[in-house]
Amino acid sequence: MRIIILSRNRALYSTRRLIEAGQQRGHTMRVIDPLRCYMDIASHRPGVCYKGETLEDINAVIPRIGASVTFYGAAVLRQFEMIGAYPLNESVAITRSRDKLRSLQILARAGIGLPLTGFASSPDDTQDLIKLVGGAPLVVKLLEGTQGKGVVLAETDKAAESLIDAFRELEANFLVQEFIKEAGGSDIRCFVIGERVVAAMRRQAREGEFRSNLHRGGTASLVKLTPEERATAIRAAGKMGLNVAGVDLLRSNHGPVVLEVNSSPGLEGIEGATGKDVANMIIQFIEKNAKPHRTATRGKG
Repeated sequence: MRIIILSRNRALYSTRRLIEAGQQRGHTMRVIDPLRCYMDIASHRPGVCYKGETLEDINAVIPRIGASVTFYGAAVLRQFEMIGAYPLNESVAITRSRDKLRSLQILARAGIGLPLTGFASSPDDTQDLIKLVGGAPLVVKLLEGTQGKGVVLAETDKAAESLIDAFRELEANFLVQEFIKEAGGSDIRCFVIGERVVAAMRRQAREGEFRSNLHRGGTASLVKLTPEERATAIRAAGKMGLNVAGVDLLRSNHGPVVLEVNSSPGLEGIEGATGKDVANMIIQFIEKNAKPHRTATRGKG
């Protein structure tokens, strides 16, 4: 198969591992910078061009699109879908998952466990917003934040009011969520491929920090999932329409709650913590499912 990886940096661990896994299974792997692609948007012969070359006969595309280039990266992926290439994750599903508010609304509608979450526009509603999530301590999250950036813990109601006022002054969009104290600064990353959790790790925040992201100094270890946690992760990925996803869970007193569904989960932490060849599993999934014009959400926006 001819497989393209949409990535801005072929030296990244996840990109390198996918190249290795694909080549070991006999596929032609090529890394393409999505920002260097340009599109021929024609009625009957849409095309994708890259540095003067028209990309043709592509069997599958693995999107590794950074959050900062979601709009253009998704447009490029959508163009590949139009010419019949199989997307590991579809453009619609990626844009859906990257919108934190929309993704939580979708999960809530499906009855999937979430932290108490509030969203408001008017300063007049700040106190009601704080009460909605059970008061302080609470977490304020920028909708555009990634890897723990723009996530702040407010330990008192007064601090929460000041923080919310500051974000509003900056015209930033944000969510307010309850703080799950019993999680103890840890979360669980479930790596979902298809309808299976193929690997899972527990991430623990460093001392004095409540964000467990590995990019912020958190540590990763093997974890045994409960049947409820496994089912929650699979349902969350499915509701987002993602074939491959990193579903982040917290263990709360009322069961597992979903923090986020990541459409481009990194491989380094999960492979290191579990010893599993996740990259190879992804390539095997593509081999089994890649067919021309196979996009389940085509036309659904």
